[in-house]
Parts: sequence; C-alpha cells; structure tokens
Amino acid sequence: MLPDQASVAIIGGGPCGLMLANELGRRGISAVLVDDKPSTAFNPQANATQARTMEHYRRLGFADEIRNLGLPNDFPTDIAYFTRFARHELARFSLPSAAEAKQRIHSLSGSWSAAELPHRVSQKYVEQVLRTHAQQLPGISIHYGWRMAAFADAGDKVVVDVEEVETGRKHRIEAAYMVGADGPRSMTREQLGFRYTGETGIKRDFMGGRMYAVYARAPAFYDVVPHARAWMNVCVNPERRAFMATVDGKGEFAFHTQLREGEDENTLTADDARRMFQAGVGADIPVEVLSHGTWTAGHSLVSNGFQKGRVFLGGDAAHLFTPTGGLGYNTAVEDAVNLGWKLAAVIKGQAGPALLDSYQAERQPLAIRNTGYARGFADSLGLFKPAPEIEENSPAGEAARREAGEHMAAHGRAEFNIPGITFGGRYDGSPAIVSDGSMPPPDKANEYTATACPGGRPPHMWLDDVRSLYDAFGFEWTLLCMGADNEGQPFASAARDKGVELAVVHVPQARELYQSDFALIRPDQIVAWRGDSCRDAAQIFETLLGARMRASSLTTQKTTA
Repeated sequence: MLPDQASVAIIGGGPCGLMLANELGRRGISAVLVDDKPSTAFNPQANATQARTMEHYRRLGFADEIRNLGLPNDFPTDIAYFTRFARHELARFSLPSAAEAKQRIHSLSGSWSAAELPHRVSQKYVEQVLRTHAQQLPGISIHYGWRMAAFADAGDKVVVDVEEVETGRKHRIEAAYMVGADGPRSMTREQLGFRYTGETGIKRDFMGGRMYAVYARAPAFYDVVPHARAWMNVCVNPERRAFMATVDGKGEFAFHTQLREGEDENTLTADDARRMFQAGVGADIPVEVLSHGTWTAGHSLVSNGFQKGRVFLGGDAAHLFTPTGGLGYNTAVEDAVNLGWKLAAVIKGQAGPALLDSYQAERQPLAIRNTGYARGFADSLGLFKPAPEIEENSPAGEAARREAGEHMAAHGRAEFNIPGITFGGRYDGSPAIVSDGSMPPPDKANEYTATACPGGRPPHMWLDDVRSLYDAFGFEWTLLCMGADNEGQPFASAARDKGVELAVVHVPQARELYQSDFALIRPDQIVAWRGDSCRDAAQIFETLLGARMRASSLTTQKTTA
C-alpha cells in the first residue's frame, strides 16, 4: 500500500531516484518512490559505471554484487572500432575484465589510485540491485506503475497527488520534501518553471540528431566476427555509423545507429531494425529484436534551477547528456549521493535548511562541466567523416582505414581513460565547504592529481592488501587524524553537541598524502575541511551544516586504520 505520509517523496525510479532511496533509507529517513513504468528498466540504457560511482556502491556495501553482473568476469571491456563489426578492425583501446579489475586495483597508483575501477554493466542490471537494496530498508516504499499527477509546495510540506497507471486510482501523499528525478520530460521541472539551458539540436555525421536504438539478441555474432571480443563496438563507414554495447557477453547487444536521410522514424519496423543491425555487423546473421525506438543525440543541457522551496531536481530532469563518456547516469547517481545526506541532516534537525541551498551550488556547476566534456567527446567521434573508400580492398582503402584508425585510437584514449572527469569533480566555493586557501590542480579529463584541498574527493590509499582507506570512513562524517599524539577531541565533542555521527580514524601514514594533521570528510566522501588544529571544530561544523543545530543521539567510533 502507498503510504499517506513520508519525509521525502521521490518521483522517478531510475538510478537517481533509487540511489536517493538507498541514501535516505540507510539514514532512517522515510521515503516513497513512484514511477510510471511497470518496473525497473527493460532496455539496457546506460552501459558504463564509472569508478567514482563504484566507490559509492562500495560505501553502500554492494559494489561486488554489481561487478558480478552483466558481462562474464573474464570478458574484456575493450573499446574497438571497425569499418563493420565483422570486417576491418581500425583501432582498439584495451581495458581489463571484471576479474582483472579486481586484481589490478590494488597495484595502481597516480591517477588511478582508487578503491574501485570502472565496471561495464547495463543500467537495467544496476537498477535491479538498487531497487532490491532500497526496498529492504525500513521506511522505504517503492511503487512502479504509479505516476505523479500534481504537486503543491504548501510551505511546510509538499502535497503530491499520484495515480495508478493501469486503473487511474488516485492517492495523496504528504511529504516534507519532494525530489523530481522524472527524466528529461520532467513534469516537476516544468511546474517549477525551470528550463534547460545549453546546447541542443546539434547535427553531426554521427551522435547528433535522431538515433535509433535496437536491443537485440544475436548469438551468431561471435561466429561471424573474426576479431577479439570487446565491450563497446563502434562501426565507422559512410553508410551505417553505429555504436554497440555488449550486454551479457553471450549474444545480447544494445545497438545505436544514426538515422540517415530518408529513414522515417515513424514508419520503421522491427524488420528495419534487424536490417540496421545486420548492416552494422556486415553479415546477414539471425537477429531477434527485443525492442527498438528513437532517441536524440546532441544534447548538453542543464536546468537553470535545481531547487525551489521544498522541491528538488536530480538526474535527467536536471541535466541531459549525449551519452559519449558515459557521464549522464553517473552524474545522476552523484546527485542522489549529494542530496541524500543533506536532506537527512535537515530532517533530523542536525542542520538548518540553508544546507539544502548547497545542493544546487554544488551540483549545477558539475552538471555544466560534465555535459561539456560529453559534448567534446561527441564532437571528436561524430564530426569525423570516414572516407568513401574506407571499405575498399585497395591502397586507397588501406590509407583511409589507417587514417580512421589513428583518429579512433586517439579518441578512444581520450573518451575511455578519464580519471580526471571521474575523480576530479569539485565543489569549490560551496557554503558546505571550508576552504583552506589552497588551489586545486587544473581540471583535466585524462589526468587526475590527488589533492586534499577541501571541496574534492579524498586522496585514496590502500591500508593493506585488501582494505582501502575509504573502508575506514564512517557512513556519516569522518575525521582523519594524521598527526602525532592528537585525538581530535574537539571535533568529537562538537559532533556530540550537534547530534552528528562522527568516525574518528587514526591514519598517520596518510599525513604526507593529505598534507595536514586532520581532514574532515563529509558523508558523500568529499573533503570538507583540513588543518593542523581542531580548536575551531564547533565553528567549522556550524559553517558546514548551514545553521545552528539541535543535539540528538550520537555514535562516535574511534578507529586506528
């Protein structure tokens, strides 16, 4: 049964809404989620979970569960470029399988020093895990097959009217806050009066304009393709440009092709979809079309507002990407991570409502940054035009393939080796950060320099063969004590006074990495403050949490890492 009341109403059951339900439920905050789909996604949709997202899944305890989904553990996650999948290979960017990622992660340093590596898995599998874990949490109520009909911010609450899709049955929910994670056609965004800003309608030879998605089953693919297996397959020829993600490693694929002049999306059938797939393969193999439909590439859009009163936006409702770089779904997950702890802190009375203002201050610039990176990748891929003779068995064809291969090899390295984008997002200037006056390294897509400059991801290190520093962090706030003979007692006392859960972790081996005796880590694993003295702990918490807070229960953990 749908509840009549909840602390938070979540509109939309994609990655953002489901992740928010997990963040809230883990903190004891009640939430009701509605989505007009019958269930979680059937189509593969997004196919790349970035390393930062995997670190958040590790924080919630199910990173290994997700890493075991999708492709077989030994399936390579290469990105390969072909004239057609069964014909000439042009370039390949090799990446580890899931099994190799688990082994390699402990020996990596520099830009890829992390608790987790990326994982290539279709969104439909991820959503199932997020839903399973969320609905096991007390106070979380998830209802697919229900849509929001209307909402009103009453000043002290949000009144949400929902109706069952099949029957039209109506229900009213009262919540302290509402989050619209209801996709690119967000009714929430429209009613709030916000609009997308940025670039749209961009036309490219590929990845710009109308695209056609085909979810297909074709086990014979591996019988006719003479090349090594790859997770992402891209075909480059003048007739049929496409990219195709491997869904299960056995014969299911998510195939996306640019619609060409004369191809009317309104009249295309499953037979047309089958022929498109076969044209990309370059062989007449049996194909079962599981679903097919159109979508538009060429968006880099961000809402001009993320919050009004008690209502927030997240995920595709707040930003819309062209999928190059795989940044849309991952940005949506981090929206939920950012907003979840803040809503919980305010609802529990640990922080003032002003803390919620930091959500837009932090996430809107990140969305603009990430959509910009995705646009650049789409330009690199889509503006390249293969020579007409690229498929010829001739000297001219060989030269065309060599030129295309050089371009695609460089593009693959640029789009799929992105530690700077993955780890380098920052919240500089946020009211929920206390600056120490230091300057972060330049923001570079393909290079990440670890820094404890407040506002970014905490520098990572391994404590032993299997334990990450991130595993020592508490679920809420964490104080890293890295100097000699100092317990950080002022922070423990300030946290106790304000009802904030604080884990105190002694990790002297991280002193050189963090360049300070202390570092305070937020619940979303962002460096909130660092320094060599704790004497201003009470004032620091006041600043970070936005307003005076009332005391409540506290669990303080002391750990030697």
